[in-house]
Amino acid sequence: MTRRIIALFVLVLFLSACATPQLPTSTERIETGVDPEAWVTVPAGPFLYGIHEHEVDIPYDYEIMVTHVTNAQYAAYLNQALSSGDLKIQNNQVVGYYQGDPFHGKKHEEPIEAGDWPHITLQTAGSRLVYDGKAFSVLPGYDNHPVTMVTWFGAKAYCEAQGGRLPSEQEWEKAARGAEDNRAYPWGDQLERNQANYYSSLDIFEKVLGKGGDTTPVGFYNGQSYNGYTTLDNASLYGVYDMAGNVWQWTGNVYEGTHYRYLRGGSKMDYGYNLRVWTRNSVPPYYEGPSIGFRCVRGGASAQVSK
Repeated sequence: MTRRIIALFVLVLFLSACATPQLPTSTERIETGVDPEAWVTVPAGPFLYGIHEHEVDIPYDYEIMVTHVTNAQYAAYLNQALSSGDLKIQNNQVVGYYQGDPFHGKKHEEPIEAGDWPHITLQTAGSRLVYDGKAFSVLPGYDNHPVTMVTWFGAKAYCEAQGGRLPSEQEWEKAARGAEDNRAYPWGDQLERNQANYYSSLDIFEKVLGKGGDTTPVGFYNGQSYNGYTTLDNASLYGVYDMAGNVWQWTGNVYEGTHYRYLRGGSKMDYGYNLRVWTRNSVPPYYEGPSIGFRCVRGGASAQVSK
């Protein structure tokens, strides 16, 4: 009996830890001066890829967004896509068509069949978007924070609507790491507390919410000071911000024999070692999380089919 009570207590603690946190419904708006509409070009050529640092060549130039996609950008997209009929609301979710993945019946592989898949859930805890029955808007102060609680399907559809796509893992890592050396972080080999939004980084949002904190506005870590908190610039060699921390970022690869999609960059809830440029995470494509966002690329080859 005692063992059962202990096991039940452990299960309750586990479920509590995994639950989506109750987040604030407004925040102070902070302007960083970094334009979420900006893109930069990553030039063609080789770079060192992965933790074991083997050379990979990307034989084309491509552009990548300077910041994560923001709440304001995604809300505007949802309103347009719902108005045009490209997306629809069904069972308290925004859904859209996806052509499905090849299914190989491998161990633990789930079929992702053609049909409507969720992009975002309405009025869910952790989301900064509000739906009033007619249109989406953003909670006060969060318009320039990265959008979260968006599935892989929702991220993919947004990028395609902008004439782009989700980056492949290799495209993402080159944009984060550069081609000059084998650095661990976008800016070098050392991580300071005020250089990225990660667990216990002590930024001004974390002081309010405690360890794990909140998202920070896109481009927040750019060397400026905010309310007495001085940041270090975390841009990559190509001028891309927040490739480490704030929110994990969806990538576009669909790998044979698995339904999982891969995430890069670490988040506000992760320790510093998870912010290294080669670190990967994975979840199903229908997963929604308060620490997952994305950015888009355009040009070059498609990341949709991967080996």
